[in-house]
Amino acid sequence: MLRFGLAAIVAVPALVLAGCGADGGGGSGQGSRPDGAQVTIRVPADAPTISAAVSLARPGDLVLVAPGVYHESVRVGTARVTLRGENRDAVVIDGQLRQPNGVVVTAPGVAVENLTVRNNTQNGVLVTGSASAATGTPGHGGYDTGDEPVAFLKSFLVSHVTATRNGLYGIYAFSAQDGAIEHSYASGSADSGIYVGQCKPCRIVVRDNVAELNAVGFEGTNAGGEMYVVGNRFVGNRVGLTTNSDHQEKLLPQQGSHVVGNLVAANQQGATPEQADGGWGIGVGIDGGSDNQVVRNRIEGNANAGLVITATADIPPNGNQVVDNTFTANGVDVGWTFPTATRGRGNCLRGNELTTTAPEGLATTASCPAADQPATPSGTWASPKAPRGIPFTDVAAPAAQPQLPDATTAGATAVPDVPALPDVARVPLPSAALLVDRALVRTP
Repeated sequence: MLRFGLAAIVAVPALVLAGCGADGGGGSGQGSRPDGAQVTIRVPADAPTISAAVSLARPGDLVLVAPGVYHESVRVGTARVTLRGENRDAVVIDGQLRQPNGVVVTAPGVAVENLTVRNNTQNGVLVTGSASAATGTPGHGGYDTGDEPVAFLKSFLVSHVTATRNGLYGIYAFSAQDGAIEHSYASGSADSGIYVGQCKPCRIVVRDNVAELNAVGFEGTNAGGEMYVVGNRFVGNRVGLTTNSDHQEKLLPQQGSHVVGNLVAANQQGATPEQADGGWGIGVGIDGGSDNQVVRNRIEGNANAGLVITATADIPPNGNQVVDNTFTANGVDVGWTFPTATRGRGNCLRGNELTTTAPEGLATTASCPAADQPATPSGTWASPKAPRGIPFTDVAAPAAQPQLPDATTAGATAVPDVPALPDVARVPLPSAALLVDRALVRTP
């Protein structure tokens, strides 16, 4: 492994000079180095800004960032580059409420690791194969890319990233496949802390993350097919987790996600940004999504409802299975409600620990397997009034977060073409203290 130090800069001045006129758009950098050689480009020792360092990087290189606050928007457009902070809490990309995005990834095989992104008007980290999304303005449900054909970014990793106080999404994978969002923290997002949108099949794993003090902890829109949300802490948001269909994005309907082994609790926090649709007090929401597996989650203390199934406009929810979850102290444990004539079929429950459902008796009348695909009944329940939200800029700062092991000594991360997909049969029911050491919001 070659490394940029003083000797390397003297030895290969052409490589350093090549980046001087770069615009931070992730160019490959032309210089004299052995074919296939990988280097570590250090910020600010070898390049004054992160964007300048990224412009020098070639496939397989590591951009290693020293502690500091960097007021820039970083675009990574070169494949297989690793962007890594030396210290997760002390390497901060701060948009100052002037930049739309902290980090934008548009090339395959990129890893973003061990840093903090904050104060961006749209996203902390955006990973996308959509040219329109990379430069466009998102709407409530994600990005409306008009007539642009669907193009996927394939292969990505976001790991040990803290995304806080961003105007829409903390960590956002849109029109992307074959990636993982893991060991990260998202708070203060005015829409969703972690969002996956417009992928089918996704082959995306969202695991071991904490999302708190957001309007929604996790949202998967038109995202399905080997989509895994496993072992996360969605506690202390306005809404914990949703999986839904939305006409604003392509690849309708949402279907085929695995929501397994998550802690989804106390999602009625007032000191959070308020999403446009006003959702509050809900643990898990399935809105026009189908064929999803909600298995062995601990869903507790959500003031409105533990789990809600409903329809999105004209898109019914069909064939969702709610199995072996533990529901405790929710307004209603499971509520199925359809304000319009659009209803689903074949939704069912089995083996859950629960007390209340709406309509009553769902554990018996809608038990799995639902071989004859019966129409899903509709019920109502008393919903508490949602408190007013706060500006995303006023959300509490996160606690110190775990560091990526060997961040300063390990080489670049080799991102696999397809992530290791979890064996959901082996994912246990989580404890009520799951990942509590990383969180500000505690469950009762």
